[in-house]
Amino acid sequence: MTLAPPGPGAEEDPAPDHDAASASATATATAVPASLGTKVRSAARWSLINTVVMRLGNFATGIILARYVLGPAAWGVYGMAQTVLLVLLSANELGVGLAIVRWDGDPRRFAPTVLTLSTLSSSLLYAVLFAVAPAVAGLLGTPSAAGVLRVMCLCVVLDGLSQVPAGFLTREFAQGRRMVIDAVNFALSTGITLALAFRGWGPMSFAWGSVAGNVAALIGCCLAAPGTLRFGWNAEQARALLRFGLPLAGASLLALGVVNVDTMVVGATLGKVELGFYVLAFNMSGWPVRIISEAARRVSFAGFSRLADSPQALAAGFSRALGVLVTGTVPLCVLLAGLAAPVVQLVYGSEWLPAARALPWLMALGLVRIGCELSYDCLVACGQRRLLIIAQGVWLGALIPVLIVAARTRGIVGVSEGHVLVAAGIVVPVFLLGLHRGGIGPAAVARACAWPFLGGAVMAAGIWGLEHALGTGRPALLAVAAAVTLAYLVCVLPSRGFLLGRPARPGRHRAAARPLPTPVDR
Repeated sequence: MTLAPPGPGAEEDPAPDHDAASASATATATAVPASLGTKVRSAARWSLINTVVMRLGNFATGIILARYVLGPAAWGVYGMAQTVLLVLLSANELGVGLAIVRWDGDPRRFAPTVLTLSTLSSSLLYAVLFAVAPAVAGLLGTPSAAGVLRVMCLCVVLDGLSQVPAGFLTREFAQGRRMVIDAVNFALSTGITLALAFRGWGPMSFAWGSVAGNVAALIGCCLAAPGTLRFGWNAEQARALLRFGLPLAGASLLALGVVNVDTMVVGATLGKVELGFYVLAFNMSGWPVRIISEAARRVSFAGFSRLADSPQALAAGFSRALGVLVTGTVPLCVLLAGLAAPVVQLVYGSEWLPAARALPWLMALGLVRIGCELSYDCLVACGQRRLLIIAQGVWLGALIPVLIVAARTRGIVGVSEGHVLVAAGIVVPVFLLGLHRGGIGPAAVARACAWPFLGGAVMAAGIWGLEHALGTGRPALLAVAAAVTLAYLVCVLPSRGFLLGRPARPGRHRAAARPLPTPVDR
């Protein structure tokens, strides 16, 4: 099954002889998956280490800033600027950067055209934002964010420039080199942010820190993938790239709108102080999503793309990947949801306790997002871009009125509840339909989620019972967390073979191996 056009300008081999092709496929049937599996596993390990280290660093930095420097209002201004930046980044290169990862052939043949397109589009986006920044900030309830927007969104241009070298690193599963780049980015951006924040720069400290870190990341990507930052132009390639990328850019823009429209609604409806509480809760809910899901997504699209021509291999790979993600995420989500208030008070202080009201619902949303993001990558790999646009459009269209009503009636708690209602009730069924059309049935999804969900239910019951019995002091919190985590591990133990990709023991399928009482070869 052809899922995407070959790279523009790539040479096309004449049709091979059928018998020769069959023999070649038979000879390499085991070698290719084994080589790919080794690359994916190595990249996934490096990506997970990278993500965990970076997110723990960001977590520690956020605690310092929230406790000692920035209050809820300043945090709200930063949250609004970050939201606008993320929305712009979702479509700044028109989706053509993914061609470096997905298209067949030598990507260096069309990489210069990709770089030219992504740089032009990101520069144009920034110019428009610079002009309308005061109006956007005022419309979203944070007029003081205009200057922060203009500085922070310089990252859009830097991201456009880095699309090609970063794409080469992703294509080659070079997550070890990516970890070094991200470490330099983090060290520089965090150091500048903290230095400026303690000097009284407020939310602007985030903006200049982000710009400095992205400059370092661009330089690092160019050094790690030498010779890839070359501009060029080929009109035929550009048309093919836009046909491939624009639907993905549209879907990505809608997806980022889904994730960030709540910030805009809260800012415009409830003001920057409530926005600060909501942004903090949303960031906390993103801890497991970012640590686990982001690590997986750095390799999932490339991995699914290599498996897309084999529906059985794609279904097996998706099911196992979903199982690993859900198994690793459920305990984090349940712990943060069940112990929301004591954790917020312990980590950030009593000033931030209002954020705990929204956290349980946002943790449920984070779990849904993990499944949807992995499904998104899989559906892109198997060519269902139109369905993705429809799904994201339905999601955003249903979300906006629900969140507006919820914010006016129940504040940030209502916004969190509305998010979960729309995601679980409308969007998950659409993604399940798309996966089914791609050859991944409900049974594969259920197999991946059954044991983790059972373990999560046991954890939730344990937290409720033990918290009432032991209280919420620090020793009690540690005891509760340890006890319910142990219970979870016991619950998911039966799925360890599936998660590790071990073949089933022959004895377990002995009956299936017996000759059937029929002469028909089934």
